[in-house]
Parts: sequence; structure tokens; C-alpha cells
Amino acid sequence: MKKLTILCDNNTFIDQYLLGEPALSFLIETDEKKVLFDFGYSDVTFKNAEILGFDINQIDYAVLSHGHNDHTGGVQFWSGKRIPLICHPDCIGKTVYEQLDIGCPLSESELNEKFALSLTKQPYWITENLCFLGEIPTSYTFEKRIPIGKKLKDEWEDDLVKEDSALVLKTKTGLWILTGCSHSGICSIIQHAIKVCGCDKIAGVIGGFHLLEKNERLIKTIETLKNFEIKRLIPTHCVNLASKIEMSKYLKIEEAGAGLTIVLEE
Repeated sequence: MKKLTILCDNNTFIDQYLLGEPALSFLIETDEKKVLFDFGYSDVTFKNAEILGFDINQIDYAVLSHGHNDHTGGVQFWSGKRIPLICHPDCIGKTVYEQLDIGCPLSESELNEKFALSLTKQPYWITENLCFLGEIPTSYTFEKRIPIGKKLKDEWEDDLVKEDSALVLKTKTGLWILTGCSHSGICSIIQHAIKVCGCDKIAGVIGGFHLLEKNERLIKTIETLKNFEIKRLIPTHCVNLASKIEMSKYLKIEEAGAGLTIVLEE
């Protein structure tokens, strides 16, 4: 069985006493490996894992979707064994937005003390069926990258969040695409997953889609998602209520929150 549990999300469910914060973390369990996708902002991910009865020492791999601290902040609180951590090289380094430090809180050397870093811009197959997609090309003009603050490289430059990536799991019913924030554009991510996996059947998409207002981008995103004929669509984290309401007029979307477990494949 392959399944996903949301360890951290903006939302929580009624009568399920888990913590929430504006951040994201998924636990993916396959027959071969257990993978932690993003760490949340604080120690909430690990507090919820404990409440849910999950031992973090069972995790085999960790993945960062991108470098923003609502996805990387929790690395400070990792107390498990030294496992591989897979991410784009630009996940690490100084990033600021409106004078706030929003980047990963640990340096490359500090991360390497806790994890075995594997930095890649290319697709990385964690198992035979689970792939980190690497750097995502922009496939749709309406998903043109928008700078979010500044990133320090050789000098300060506009941060287009080019490191933003996702995971894709191949299942018997099609691809499951797991996203962090989708700064690369949710439709471009899906298109890249199709290319990498050589499969155009989409079983499901879950994660942050970075849709925060009713505008042309949202309308065109909805139109394109309809064309993909996605069986299950589960927006989390950075999709606001207005966007979810608009999406629900044309697409069947599902509620999500900390503690949700979904079966990706029986």
C-alpha cells in the first residue's frame, strides 16, 4: 500500500486535536521507503507525528520542495537519524522578503551535519516509482514566474524561486503529484511530471498551488486543470478560500488538513 499523511498544514480538522500553522509537511509511505516531504515552519510537524504515533526514525528520505521557511523551518528540530535530504541547490542560502529572512534557517554545512545532502536540478528517482522532479520549466504563459523578494547568490538578485519542485508517484491508476507551494505553476508541474514519467493519466494532485486571489491566472489554471481530467484534486496550504470557492464551481476538490491520510495505491 502507498499512502500520504499530512503532518502539517494551515488547516486542521474538527475534533482531531492536531496543531496547524501556515506551513506544509507530508509523510509518504510506500512499500519500499518512507519519505518526509517538507518540514513545516516550526516543530509542529514532529509534534503531530508524535500525536499520530509515528516514529520519525522510520523515515528513510527527506525532500524539500523549495527554500522558503514555511517548508524548511522545521529542519532545525530534526532529531532523527542522518538520512538523505534531496533538494534543488537554490533551496539553501539567504532569501529576504520585505526585510524579513524567509530562507532555510540552516546553512549547507549545518544541514550536512543532520542529513546526507543530495543537491540536484535534475529529476531524482528515490524509488522505482517515486521521483523528485528537479527544476520545473515553465510550460504555460499564465504561470510566468513572479519574484518573491531577493536571493543572495554572487550578489542580491530577484528571487524567482526557480528551486520550487515537487514529487510524483507512479501508481496503477496514474500519477499522484505532490506539491509544496507550486511557485513554478501547478499546471507546469503537472506537465513536467507527465514528461518525466511518460504517463498522461493523473490519479491525483495534492499540495499548495499558490493561488491567492481571483484573477486571470486562477481562471486559466482552472481551465487547464479541467483538461488534465484529474481524478482527485486536494488543494492545501497556500490556496485561499476565495480560490477554493472558485475552483469548486468547475472542479471537484477535497478538504485537507493536518492528520488527513489518503491511500495513493492499494
